[in-house]
Amino acid sequence: MQFDIRTLDESTWDVFAELVERNNGIYGGCWCAPNHIEYQRGVSDPKTLKRQLVEKGKAQAALVIDDNGLAQGWCQYGPSESLKLKHQRAYNKELPPPARWRIACIFVDKRHRHQGVARMALEGALRQIGQAGGGRVEAISEVTAGRDAQDRFLFSATVELFEECGFQRVRQVGMHAWIVNKTITRPDRPA
Repeated sequence: MQFDIRTLDESTWDVFAELVERNNGIYGGCWCAPNHIEYQRGVSDPKTLKRQLVEKGKAQAALVIDDNGLAQGWCQYGPSESLKLKHQRAYNKELPPPARWRIACIFVDKRHRHQGVARMALEGALRQIGQAGGGRVEAISEVTAGRDAQDRFLFSATVELFEECGFQRVRQVGMHAWIVNKTITRPDRPA
């Protein structure tokens, strides 16, 4: 199967929404909205908020689209000040170098896991970040080497995947969670 990377925007909303609905709203209906600073627990409707943010250009993601036109995964990213973090308290104890961008969520349709879709989504997001000017990118992800980890709990992928894409571990912030980062250059500038 062939895949294409597209940007989440108004023109790809329906493809994104179909993937989310096909997967029961993702993680209990979150629509990847609780990562946004605009989200208010118990107040915000995740689907409505996500759509509004997409329409305003405030929700960024690289969508992995198959040759049937269906999205099979995505990597959500955005300016670091626009997305919340897991392990915020531990993160704040010793702030890492400031990051311009943050990766908050990577999701793959359950029927397409372990086929490289997460890698394509992450690499697509990094290209989109480069095209938007680049800079330091951070994420908090989990180490899975040497342990069984349920796919459904790896909503920010694995440290190992990030490392394969050139990220470095910065600091541990949870039992298996690490801050990872990498600096992306614009495509028209040398590394």
